[in-house]
Amino acid sequence: MTVAFWCVLIAIFLPYLCNSIAKFSGGNFGLRQNHDPRAYLETLEGFPRRAQAAQLNSFEVTPAFAAGVIIAHVANVAELVTIDVLAVLFITSRLLYIICYLADWAVLRSLVWFVGMALIASFFFVSI
Repeated sequence: MTVAFWCVLIAIFLPYLCNSIAKFSGGNFGLRQNHDPRAYLETLEGFPRRAQAAQLNSFEVTPAFAAGVIIAHVANVAELVTIDVLAVLFITSRLLYIICYLADWAVLRSLVWFVGMALIASFFFVSI
C-alpha cells in the first residue's frame, strides 16, 4: 500500500477528529446529547462551532482527494513518489486548514483551502 493510500485513510478520519473537538470542547456533551448529537452540534458557538464547521468541510473534500489519488494510481503515473508527495502535502494542508479554522484565522484558512484544492487538481494533472 502506498503512502498516498495511507493518506486517504488519514483524510477519512480527520472529520472525526474535528467532531470530537467540537463535542468535547463544548463543555457539556454527555449521554443526553448523544441521543441527538447533530442537534447538539448545531447549538454550539465559538471554538466548538468552528470545529464542527471544519468537520463538515473535511467530509466535503475527502471524496475529491480519494478520487484524485485513485485516478493517479490507475493512470499509472510514472513516479509513485509524486503521488505520495502530493498526498502528504494535501494532508498537511488539511491539518493547517483545521488549525486555521479553530484559531479563527479566516483569510489564512481560505488560502490554505485553495492550496488543498490545487493539490487535488494536481493529481488529475499528473495523470495526463
